[in-house]
Amino acid sequence: MKPTFKIILTVAGLSLASMAMAQKGETVKIAWIDPLSGLMAPVGSNQVKSLQYFAEKFSGNGNPAGVKFEIIALDNKLSPAESLNQLKAAIDQGVRYVTQGNGSSVAGALIDAVNKHNERNPGKEVIYLNHSAVDPDFTNSKCSYWHFRFDADTSMKMEALTTFMKDDKDVKKIYLLNQNYSHGHQVAKFFKENIQRKRSDVQIVGEELHPLAQVRDFAPYIAKIKASGADTVVTGNWGSDLSLLVKAANEGGYNGKFYTYYTGVTGTPTALGTGGAGRVFQVSYNHYHLPGDMAKWRDEYKKKFNDDFYTGSMIHIPKILGEAMAKAKSTDPVKVAAAMEGLSFKSFNGEVQMRKTDHQLQQPLYLTVWQKADKKYPYSPENTGMTLALVKEFPAYIASTPTSCQMKRP
Repeated sequence: MKPTFKIILTVAGLSLASMAMAQKGETVKIAWIDPLSGLMAPVGSNQVKSLQYFAEKFSGNGNPAGVKFEIIALDNKLSPAESLNQLKAAIDQGVRYVTQGNGSSVAGALIDAVNKHNERNPGKEVIYLNHSAVDPDFTNSKCSYWHFRFDADTSMKMEALTTFMKDDKDVKKIYLLNQNYSHGHQVAKFFKENIQRKRSDVQIVGEELHPLAQVRDFAPYIAKIKASGADTVVTGNWGSDLSLLVKAANEGGYNGKFYTYYTGVTGTPTALGTGGAGRVFQVSYNHYHLPGDMAKWRDEYKKKFNDDFYTGSMIHIPKILGEAMAKAKSTDPVKVAAAMEGLSFKSFNGEVQMRKTDHQLQQPLYLTVWQKADKKYPYSPENTGMTLALVKEFPAYIASTPTSCQMKRP
């Protein structure tokens, strides 16, 4: 009887081990739906290379689930309608995980489409992994069980930014210049709310919205900013809309400060050059000189692609999927979504948590300033001889903002 009992125990043990690693060796396809053409193509190209690089790094033995990540790049031309076409194409290929981040107008369309697909197609659910679309509504009034955000939203960044600005006594007159879509509107809205609460003496001397990814000459805008007497510009612009803005500021002799979200994004470092030193600030959940593995990855990426890594959520995404799939013992999106809720994991910027209430990643933020690269901050984006040097770190609890999300779970 004893040998038989041992055999039964051995078989049971093997069965449990098999269940525990049921997903090991599986290939998980992630569809990347973002611009690869038009004015924002350089940003999209950089980001898809970043995701492919880290998907490879964290595949197989690089994650606790033992899964392999495969990235499928789809050009959405920065169009919500084209994004929906690409989403359908991805689903038709059997993709169950999609990521996007350039443009909250696109993100809103994808959230709605994923919600409808999942409701109509039980057993074929899709998860939307939002890498950079920062409209706070997505984790408040429009929150969805199938949406997870890995960037810090506009309200979180503005909470940190204005916390710093309230002590900057040189800031007295502000010009708000933003892109005319939900993100730009939210930057202006949350700035006005925050600065009124923290520095009611600050004047807003101008406020303007411009078309997204259509303006090729920002000289007229700089002329208006100079005429207003503004000592500081606050902008959520990104990609060509920020690169061309700071280029026009340099050429037009505007010497005020810029408080931004996306100075490190492709093209802007080159547009700044040595101009703007000590006057251009960025708030972000990432910066070039973070300790740990970041310096090694940053340099590897530069050597491999002759480009700069800046979208840190491309690390968060394969990291959390590996952790959640190991926890769920499955690659099924329904089980993985449940495992991601409330999950804490160690990422490049420390211990972070996917807040269960609204699926907004809680993480520290950093304020950096454009200056000459030196021994302490040696990395130079786009070979400018300049860098973004750390000014202040904001722990996750400072940058965190409340949510009104009433999550409907399946």
